[in-house]
Amino acid sequence: MLTLDQFDYFAPSTLRGALTLAARYRGRAVFLAGGQSLLPLMKLGLLSPKTVIDLNRVRGLEYIRGDGRWVRIGAMTRHNSIATSRLLAGKVPLMVEAASLIGDPQVRNMGTIGGSLAHADPAGDWGSVLIALRGVIQAASLGGRRLIEADKFFVDAFKTRLRPGELITEVRVPVPPKGSGGAYLKLVRREGDFATAAVGVQLTLDKTGAVSRAGIGLTSLGPVNIRAVRAEEALVGRVPTDGVIEEAADAAASDARPVTDPLRGDEDYKRAMASVLTRRAIKLAVSRARGGA
Repeated sequence: MLTLDQFDYFAPSTLRGALTLAARYRGRAVFLAGGQSLLPLMKLGLLSPKTVIDLNRVRGLEYIRGDGRWVRIGAMTRHNSIATSRLLAGKVPLMVEAASLIGDPQVRNMGTIGGSLAHADPAGDWGSVLIALRGVIQAASLGGRRLIEADKFFVDAFKTRLRPGELITEVRVPVPPKGSGGAYLKLVRREGDFATAAVGVQLTLDKTGAVSRAGIGLTSLGPVNIRAVRAEEALVGRVPTDGVIEEAADAAASDARPVTDPLRGDEDYKRAMASVLTRRAIKLAVSRARGGA
């Protein structure tokens, strides 16, 4: 029978209370959001924190709001709330699509976008989605707030640019302009599993039909969620013909940094899947940008 080591537990009700505790235990406490990553690690004995700060009672961190050209999402917003948001379905449908593919119903009902990002699992979906969308992450401490671009947020597996005493409080996503389309495609061994590989694409077409903006994020294809820069460059300024899309897909495979995993395939297989999924996601995003389903 698995047992948990003893730890101090706090459940603040205000953001300032949470930030005060975060400052007091700088780097020595862990934060409980949805619990879908933290609790399994603790039960398996892979993590034995001395202090846990539960964020579930903090008021004002669960919301989805339109704010001009941005959509703002509170850090404690559950995956399922994103998957069922009419606001996001109308303004940033890529987020709705991705949220519906996260884990199983329990994970979607309990897990939070902020908790997932802070956990920084390279198999996490939100990092790649925000990279594709050019989203930003708001971090707060008693010293103030700052914004971190999504493609600069992840340092290594399970390591972010959050400083000791900081919490994620909000995610901001720019509303794509007219003529935009996105897609998130995910290869899994079985429903609810972590991705063997996944690709998020968000692009915009200009009046000539050429790609004016492209964002591509790769999941489970490196030590962090990766921005496929060379793949984006292969698209921008060009009409997305089959040949151009194939070039971008090959570039995404080059951008990827997969490692062999005995459960989900070797490096060559994952690199091939990066190309396949990128090709399919680009084609679907282009179709949606042109008004297709």
